[in-house]
Amino acid sequence: MTEQHPYPWPDASYTGIGSWPGEDPDEAVRTIIGELPDLPHLPELPDRGVGADMIGRTSGLLVDFPVEVQPSAWRVADTPGRDLARATSLMSYDLDALTEHAHAYTGTLKIQVAGPWTLAASIELRNGQRLVSDPGACRDLAETHREGVLAHLGEVRRRVPGARVLLQVDEPSLTAVLLGSLPTASGFGRVRAVDRVHVEAVLRQLFTALEEAGAVPAAHCCAPGAPVDLLRRSGARALSLDALLLTRDHDEMIGTAVEAGVGLLLGVVPSSDAPRGQTPETSGAATARGPQRSPGMSDAAATVDPVRELWNRLGITPDLLSRAVVTTPTCGLAGATPGYARAALDAVRAGARVLRDEPRR
Repeated sequence: MTEQHPYPWPDASYTGIGSWPGEDPDEAVRTIIGELPDLPHLPELPDRGVGADMIGRTSGLLVDFPVEVQPSAWRVADTPGRDLARATSLMSYDLDALTEHAHAYTGTLKIQVAGPWTLAASIELRNGQRLVSDPGACRDLAETHREGVLAHLGEVRRRVPGARVLLQVDEPSLTAVLLGSLPTASGFGRVRAVDRVHVEAVLRQLFTALEEAGAVPAAHCCAPGAPVDLLRRSGARALSLDALLLTRDHDEMIGTAVEAGVGLLLGVVPSSDAPRGQTPETSGAATARGPQRSPGMSDAAATVDPVRELWNRLGITPDLLSRAVVTTPTCGLAGATPGYARAALDAVRAGARVLRDEPRR
């Protein structure tokens, strides 16, 4: 973006991806508003269970498209039931907390929803197959998803009238949809890949509708091989990516996006304090006592090294770095202990300051 069309966040911004540990929306919103004053987000609390997970949370926004929980996954249902009622209720609690703590906020506020392709990959048809395997069902889902997300956007703007909304569409399953790597219900086959042109067209309709409604459309994909070009062409004005997964193969795509004015939310801090192969619950009681820093978070400059190396390869003016890039954890923080989650936000804050200060030395 040019000076006439600035990025929708202040210089040296930092934020979270979306999810947060715990079950109390009031405490979570209060913490996020306090820790992320320039670019807060509406926290998601999947620890609350059914309906608070990413798929259930967004399914509760769908219009006339009921789903329910089955042992294997969320599944298309005949009528709305208690699972959707729970999802709607939990979202209402979140919005009430947002109203309480952010009603007078006037900066950019980020909210998150699961994208249409991740929903299609995660929800089952009545026969147990993934919805993404049925083109007609995908079309219906995309339409009701767009309608529901726009209604949700309107509700958020009503509750925080002074905010500029950055709406992040989470598509962690997008790469698998494009590659045809999703397993079938039996587990012995793979769901056929969806045509890239069609995937892009569906996302473009959504992003265009969001922009017309006054929101800034963003896309988040933390999977390896994130389709950066496709998301840019679809109309995303910001891309949220795991910087630790980016390779030189992404350089040209990211350079093109930056030149087109697309902002970057780059994950530089691991999203969990649990060692590989170990869950947060078994990683030791000491991590729950207070902020815990992993070795990768102790040096702010080292934390953002992947971003600085990327920028050097792209050959873009260093002065643009801290304006175009927002530092984030690599993914949501729901799997982390509360102490680590706070430390992760401290680390992305410190990293953002490094990106702002070092180019000017």
